[in-house]
Amino acid sequence: MSVYRVTELIGTSTESWEDAATSALSTARETVRELRVAEVVEQDINIDDAGAFTFRTKLRVSFKYESSS
Repeated sequence: MSVYRVTELIGTSTESWEDAATSALSTARETVRELRVAEVVEQDINIDDAGAFTFRTKLRVSFKYESSS
């Protein structure tokens, strides 16, 4: 029997939505083990006053709880 937690992450990139997602997952992997599935929930673009784009990708990520025994 396994138990999984689902949480949301938001990654950003000036290059693409894919880079934004990869950035979020790479950062999460530094502290969370047993990442299982990442689902893209939402994508948007922030445009600053100078006209620069920032791609944002919201992910729903699941990871497995470890047994304490």
